[in-house]
This record gives sequence, structure tokens and C-alpha cells, in this order.
Amino acid sequence: MLETVKTLCALDGVSGTEDSVRAYIKSRVAALSADVRTDAMGNLIVFKKGRKTPSKSLMLCAHMDEVGIIVTGITEDGYLKFDFAGGIDRRVVIGKPVFIGAHKVFGVIGNKAYHLVKRDERDKIPSVEEMYIDIGAKGREEAAKLVSLGDTGAFDGSILEFGNGFIKAKALDDRVGCAALLELLETDLPVDCTFVFTVQEEAGTRGAFGASFSVRPDIALIVEGTTAADLPSVSSAKRVCSLGKGVVIPFMDRSTIYNRELYTLLTSLADKNSIPWQTKTYISGGTDAGAVQRSRAGVMTAGIAAPLRNLHSPSSVGCVSDFDAVYKLAEVFLKEIGERY
Repeated sequence: MLETVKTLCALDGVSGTEDSVRAYIKSRVAALSADVRTDAMGNLIVFKKGRKTPSKSLMLCAHMDEVGIIVTGITEDGYLKFDFAGGIDRRVVIGKPVFIGAHKVFGVIGNKAYHLVKRDERDKIPSVEEMYIDIGAKGREEAAKLVSLGDTGAFDGSILEFGNGFIKAKALDDRVGCAALLELLETDLPVDCTFVFTVQEEAGTRGAFGASFSVRPDIALIVEGTTAADLPSVSSAKRVCSLGKGVVIPFMDRSTIYNRELYTLLTSLADKNSIPWQTKTYISGGTDAGAVQRSRAGVMTAGIAAPLRNLHSPSSVGCVSDFDAVYKLAEVFLKEIGERY
């Protein structure tokens, strides 16, 4: 599981440009006896038969895209103007390296030099309009040969294992979910299942909405990463969940009230199989579940997630034991669905 997570996180797949992530997953499933297709949105949809065909169709879903930047302009001096693709905290991007476009042009995000900052500006977070990306170009013409408007940029993908089972990487949200689905696909499945690797989740859960109409599931499990906020500066009432305490099984977030029957099933399966789990103690965030649940006449939808610190930043932090718990719970969920339906 860990090696798959690391491989996926090293790939760039900002919302709308998930090609390299999709290509890698597609290469891994090519040898399987599975039906593989890519829809008009770019979702990768993989159906694999299991030992049983249930009466209710099942879909597992994880998103391939990550947050990043998108180029919106080039100045006369050769600097790039940009906006964010996905929700990013402006405080964490200044001075961070990015790789832009298909040719991975290197750049560094900057803003006004500190000695020019006025006293009343020092406690303010610069707006994205005040920032720029330096790609080392001498002027607009030179920069335009390297980068085009609309190109996306991903943060530096360096990966580091540290501490007691922790990992730092970009795009842990949601390459952890993709890794869990991919590892499950490579097993002998207990039940027929459609695995959907979605696009543009960070830009408004756009891929999942179309995929849900295409796949037409009765039951869906969304496998995600979720914000932990278990930091000294955050009060206990707002910490959401914690690293190292197992898989997160949410009952609600800002886009979904999860199916109560499936929520109860997941928590009981975790207890029965000694899988450490927790729930969100602060309602926050939203996932593909919101789009899936509201598709067609409605879908029975549940979610599981790995808790992550510094979500939507160049340096997300996760705990390997939590990743393993996510995989294990998804595995026993598939088995239970096969026995129930």
C-alpha cells in the first residue's frame, strides 16, 4: 500500500490534467481480467467481476486530481500570473516551487519583497493577484515559449518518510484513496464491483457526477483523504480527527449526510475486525459523495478516509497505519456486501 501511495503522489495531476495518474493506474490494471474505459470527462472506470454478483450494484470511488495552480497571464517582465485550481490556503504557497505544463517548467511562487511591505500590510495575507511565478524568463516572449495560458502547475512532489510511520507528500488527498482501490482491484474480489477513479473533484466534484449516471450504482463507497487539524493551535472541539487513530468514518460533512445503514455497517465491521477507526468531531469539507448521492434517484452512499494534516498544501502529512486501516476496511466492506446482497 505505501509504495503505491508514494508512486501515485510523485505523479502530477492537477484538476483537469489528470492524464499521468490515469495512465499509471490504467497500466496497472491492464493485466487484470477487467473492463476498463475512460469516459468523456476523463474518469477511469474499471469493472471487475468477483466471486458473486450481488443484487445491488456497487461502486468504489476515489479522485485522481490534486490542487495546484493555473496560469492566467504573463507579464512584460516574464513573470506568470496565476490562480488556484482547487481550494488552497494562500499562506502556504509563497516561496514554493511548482512544475508547470506538460514539459514541467520549473517556477517559484513569490510576492513583494519584505523590505517593501508597508507596516499596515505585514499582518495581511497577500492576495493571489499580488503573487507571481518566476520561471527565470527574461521577458514575455521568452516566457511564452515555455508556458501557455491555461497550463496547470503542480507543487514539488518530493516525498519523505519521517518520525514513527509518517509520510510527507503532495496529493495525499486523494492518492491514498486511489492506492486503496488499485490494491483492491489486484485481489480476488468477493463481489462484482465498479472502481471509479474520478477527475476534477477539487474543482467541484465534476467527474463523479457524470460517472454516477454512467455506472448507475445502488451502493457507493467514497474513499478519501480528510483534514485532521490535530495541531496545537486548534482547539480540541475543532480538530475533526487525528493522525494515527485509524480510518475516518464520517456520518456527515458539508456536502453529504451519509447513509445511516452503511455508516453503522462500516463502524461495526471496523469493531468486528479490530480496525482502528474514528469519526469526524467537527463538520467540515465535502467530497465526491455529495455528487454521487444526489445522482439519478439517489444512491446509498458511505465514505471512509485517511486523516491528513496540511491538506491541500505542498506538504500534506499522513500516517501509514491509517492508510492500511482504510484499505482493510474497504476490503471487509466488499466482503460484507457480497454476503448481504
